[in-house]
Amino acid sequence: MNDLQTLRAALAPDEPSQDVVDRSRHRLQNRIQGGRTARRRTGWLAAGAGLAAAAAAVVAIAAIPAAPVDGPPVRTVSGQEILLAAATAAERSPDGAGSYWHVKVAEADGGAASNGYEYWIKPDGRSWMRGAKTGGKVAPLKARSATPFSLVAVDLTLEQLRALPTAPDALKAWIADALERSDARTSAGELTASDREQAAFQSLISLVSTLPATPEVRATAFRLIADQPGVQNLGAVPGGHGLLLPTGERLVVDPETGRVNGTSVFVTRDGAVVKVANPAGVRIDAEWTNTLPE
Repeated sequence: MNDLQTLRAALAPDEPSQDVVDRSRHRLQNRIQGGRTARRRTGWLAAGAGLAAAAAAVVAIAAIPAAPVDGPPVRTVSGQEILLAAATAAERSPDGAGSYWHVKVAEADGGAASNGYEYWIKPDGRSWMRGAKTGGKVAPLKARSATPFSLVAVDLTLEQLRALPTAPDALKAWIADALERSDARTSAGELTASDREQAAFQSLISLVSTLPATPEVRATAFRLIADQPGVQNLGAVPGGHGLLLPTGERLVVDPETGRVNGTSVFVTRDGAVVKVANPAGVRIDAEWTNTLPE
């Protein structure tokens, strides 16, 4: 059984076991026949309960979720399991194709996002943007970038992005080495070890949310995020399951499709890291398309 099948089984409601049904039937018969728990022998007759109704009551008693005393405890699906199931789904998803890589960021509640915008990137480095700075219209960016895809502090061509290693240790090492050689700086100066560690984790988030990485790389990134201790499942939310990461970021992950549909942190087209103050985060849509809206 793979991660996705395990998750489906954990989320599916369990049927009552035969043992639970038998014991429930026995308790009901005791009540009907005036057992120790029955207050009056004639109580069931006044209600007009026949054998068919009694049989139906047995099934109802066995199926009541509030009485799992005799049944197995309800298992809570962990955040790690959600991520591992998403990794399996991502690995099996088709590799998209199109003329433009399109990313749209919007408020999760459907409102106008102060940081909301969308952009289109062609593999040759040409890009377009629509947002507050463009008056809500699609506008081409003047400068063509030779490395239009940004992995936080590391800029890549599409070929470099899609050639990233798929083995977990190799991907971690590649990102760490690229950040070590990066000339990125913070307002306080050069990146510290802590800065690089945070940037590496945010790079993994970018790979599963806003970058056109291969299905295999996205799956590996999901598994590396799952390796972080303390990932919490916040429960079902619109778009999937809410996850609280140990670094404080939040993701909305659909384990059936292997997609990240929401986040509290994202990397912009030019590599800036945006942290969203709204607890609901932002909705993320990222896909290949052949259409550039006018």
